[in-house]
Amino acid sequence: MSKGVFLDRDGVVNKTFVVNGLPKPPRTIREVEILPGVQRAISTLRQLNFEIVIVTNQPDVARGLVTVESVAEINDYLKLELGIAHVYTCFHDDTDECNCRKPQPGLILRAAKDLAIDLSASSLVGDRWRDISAGQAAGCETYFIDYSYSEKRPQKPYTTVSSLLEAIEILTGEHLAPR
Repeated sequence: MSKGVFLDRDGVVNKTFVVNGLPKPPRTIREVEILPGVQRAISTLRQLNFEIVIVTNQPDVARGLVTVESVAEINDYLKLELGIAHVYTCFHDDTDECNCRKPQPGLILRAAKDLAIDLSASSLVGDRWRDISAGQAAGCETYFIDYSYSEKRPQKPYTTVSSLLEAIEILTGEHLAPR
């Protein structure tokens, strides 16, 4: 079995738009901006043979604010730019009560099964309480990028970091300069 690093998409890999204290995802590929240090962090994980998986909630599809095709276009762009092979997406809203929408661990569990990932040797990096709760429920070590959003905070245990790059530095024990 392999070790994995599960990454939330918006706020971890690419920039979000904060409106009234809450993060909003890009709706079109033109709005996508990969965050500083992400390329270096992913490159390091790849060199160390981690399985890298993006796990993302995209409830704006269920809310009629964006199309599945637009989300897929953004996901495909990130996969191409970052060299990530796997993106698992939940398109449901809270009212759907599915097991794939974080804070439920369904996306992580499905990816782990599909890709033969040892969850006890894996980590999740997220910027919202839902991400951290899902990672904890799946048995992963969790890293919380704290942007001080105006929402519920995750429950401990987790490690607070300022970026994906910092999380990967802690995880790997290596100092990584952004490229």
